Amino acid sequence: MARHFAGGKLVLASHNPGKVREIDDLLAPFGTDVVSAGALGLPEPEETEDSFIGNAKLKALAATRASNLPALADDSGLAVHALDGAPGIYSARWAGPSKDFAAAMAKVLKLLRPAADRSAEFVCALALAWPDGHCECFEGRIAGTLVDASRGTKGFGYDPIFLPVGGTLTFGEMEPEAKHAISHRALAFRQLVGACFGGT
Repeated sequence: MARHFAGGKLVLASHNPGKVREIDDLLAPFGTDVVSAGALGLPEPEETEDSFIGNAKLKALAATRASNLPALADDSGLAVHALDGAPGIYSARWAGPSKDFAAAMAKVLKLLRPAADRSAEFVCALALAWPDGHCECFEGRIAGTLVDASRGTKGFGYDPIFLPVGGTLTFGEMEPEAKHAISHRALAFRQLVGACFGGT
């Protein structure tokens, strides 16, 4: 049985403002006192694992040890089938030190041009860790295709080129509430909430 989060302050182990906003929105109904690792001045650990779950766990444990508070980490990315799953766990690194996701999206689309298969999926792994080292992990995935050019200015990261299966709007065109209802992060959050927050 998963460990229940008893409430109080929770560190979001992220320095990505878009990700912090999205996770804060998802946690808002639970009255959690959320503070980001960036706001606390915590260092970003090097992501040395070979999976989304592994990197999420690494970041959550680093943040909980540094803050002595429970910490939630997200590791997510875009996996393009024709690129053998790239950029995958390296999704943020493809944007470079300046976090230039326009350049990262352009790189993905340039590499993809010769391929007929434009299918892809967004993956989100969540890890909730406590100072005693206990950690609960969850993963959500959503399938879609990549459009020919960036569409929309909402969301963050690779959202403007990702069209979910059955949809007509990219994640970059969707209102946050619509994206939250179906996204990879929302799917992982439902598992987290059901297991650790006593709700669905």
